[in-house]
Amino acid sequence: MSNISFRWAINHALDEEMSRDEKVFLIGEDIGKPGGVFGLTRNLHAKHGDLRVKDTPISEEAIMGLAVGAAIAGYRPVVDLMFMDFITIAMEQLTNQAAKTFYLSGGKIKVPLVVRVLAGGGFRAGAHHSQTLESWLTHVPGLKVVYPATPYDVKGLLISSIRDNNPVVFLEHKSLLSVKGEVPNEEYTIPLGKADIKRKGKDVSIITFGRMVHLSLEAAEKLSEIGIDVEVVDLRTLLPLDKETILKSVKKTNRVAIVHEAVKESGFGAEISSVISEEAIYDLDAPIIRIASAFSPIPVGELEDYLYPSVEKIVSEIKSLCEQGGEI
Repeated sequence: MSNISFRWAINHALDEEMSRDEKVFLIGEDIGKPGGVFGLTRNLHAKHGDLRVKDTPISEEAIMGLAVGAAIAGYRPVVDLMFMDFITIAMEQLTNQAAKTFYLSGGKIKVPLVVRVLAGGGFRAGAHHSQTLESWLTHVPGLKVVYPATPYDVKGLLISSIRDNNPVVFLEHKSLLSVKGEVPNEEYTIPLGKADIKRKGKDVSIITFGRMVHLSLEAAEKLSEIGIDVEVVDLRTLLPLDKETILKSVKKTNRVAIVHEAVKESGFGAEISSVISEEAIYDLDAPIIRIASAFSPIPVGELEDYLYPSVEKIVSEIKSLCEQGGEI
C-alpha cells in the first residue's frame, strides 16, 4: 500500500491504463506538457507522447465530437474537460450521440469513452467554475456517472471506467485533490454500480457522495459524542445506482438524511428519496430529509461558504431528525 493523494491516484490510473492498452489516449486542453490545469496529467506527455496525450484548442464541442468518433472507431479516449461547467457546451455530442449510439445501432457499435470533469466548489471560483451537475447526466439513458470521494475509490473506479464499453462521466471534486489515503501498489478495480459503507451505524443513514462524504463522516463523529450512531453510505456510482445497499441501510436505521453539494431542487437526492419512498416507506420512523446547497448561482469568494452544506448544518439537521418518530 502507498499513502498518496487523490490527485496522484488519478494520474497513476491514467498512466497504468495507457501502459496496459495502446488504444487508451487522453485528449483535452493543456493536458500535454503543462500537465493539466491541476497537474493531473503531469509526466504523462513525456512518457506517452503527443499522439496519446493530445492537447486541443479551446473547443469542448470539438473535443467531445472527436472523442465520440474515436471511441466508435475502436479507441478508448479519456476526455479532460477541466471544469464541469464546461460540459454544457459538449452536451449534444455526449447525450445525443455517445449515449444513444449503442442502442440505435442495435448493440453493434460500442462507445468506450470516459469524460473527466472537475466538479464542485471549495476554490471560491465563482459561478462558471464551481457547479456539480450530476443530476443532469443521471437523467440520460446510455450514460454511466461516477463520483468518487477517496484516493482508493478514484483510482479503482477510473480504471473500471476506462475499461467499460459505455460512455462514462467521471466527476472529480476539486477540493479533494490533496486528500490522501491508502492505495494498493498492485493493480485493482472497483466495479461500477456498487456503493460503500464508509461508517457503520444503527440510528440514522446518511446517503451521500463526493466531497460530502468527508463532511458527513466528520458530522457522524460529532453526533456520536451525543449518542447518535450514524451510518455513512458513499454511493460512489450514481448511474447505475446501488439500490440494494441503500435499502439495506435504511431498513437497519429507519431514518435517512441525503446529503449532496448540488442544489436541492431536482438534485440527485430527489431520486434517492423516491427509491426509498417507493421501496422502503414502511421501514421509516421519520420523514426523509435532504441537506443540499441553496438554490442560487455560486457567488465569488467567501460568500460561497454560506451556500454549501456544512458539518454544523448536517449535525443540526440530523439531531432534529432523530427527535422525530420512534425511540433511538
